[in-house]
Amino acid sequence: MPASSETAGYRFNHTMIRIKDPKASLHFYCDVLGMEQIDTMQGSDFTLYFLAYDTSKGADSAEDKAKYRSSREGLLELTHNHGTESDPNFKGYASGNAEPGRGFGHTCISTPNVEEACARLERLGVPFQKKLTDGRMKNIAFALDPDGYWVEIIGYQERP
Repeated sequence: MPASSETAGYRFNHTMIRIKDPKASLHFYCDVLGMEQIDTMQGSDFTLYFLAYDTSKGADSAEDKAKYRSSREGLLELTHNHGTESDPNFKGYASGNAEPGRGFGHTCISTPNVEEACARLERLGVPFQKKLTDGRMKNIAFALDPDGYWVEIIGYQERP
């Protein structure tokens, strides 16, 4: 069903997941997966980190990336509630893939070479829920982020 004229300007902007330790999560998403932190919003008891891939090829200034964050598509918002990173009694968040809390499934990163991407993640010690060699579907993998969220890794072909 095509979008109506009433929704023609709508965009899928972001998905939010809660994180325990921002240092571990930012390392995983930025250093390991190559996303860029494009904005941060500080509250009194929480911090929001907005991550995305740089589709502008570096043309946008840091100020423009933050200013126009809401007009982009495909952002990941990491929400850190202050204190969880040092609370020994904190049990973690439900990843959505186990009880209780089954619902949310995963985020997904696409890459031009899924085999190379997965080999790199393995070299970096990233744990997997499913490797390319597991199961019947040999073209997808599921890596695990520091909070146990599944990150699907798939390949893509460039458009002509």
